[in-house]
Amino acid sequence: MECQIEVNKAKCPCTYEPCSRKGKCCDCIAYHLEFDELPACVFPQEVEKTFDRSFAKFVEVYKARNGKKS
Repeated sequence: MECQIEVNKAKCPCTYEPCSRKGKCCDCIAYHLEFDELPACVFPQEVEKTFDRSFAKFVEVYKARNGKKS
């Protein structure tokens, strides 16, 4: 499977403008996992803008969205 960088870029919700990994999802995921984070595409837009891409934030957001307490 060939990476479709331009298609991926069009869908990428990352607001970090100097990012060199936009459109290169496998590079992006590997980069964020290295720092115990998740990429922008797994967060709602209002959360992504905070740049808190931690696993804890991911769980907090999706528990809240599903009506579950932390």
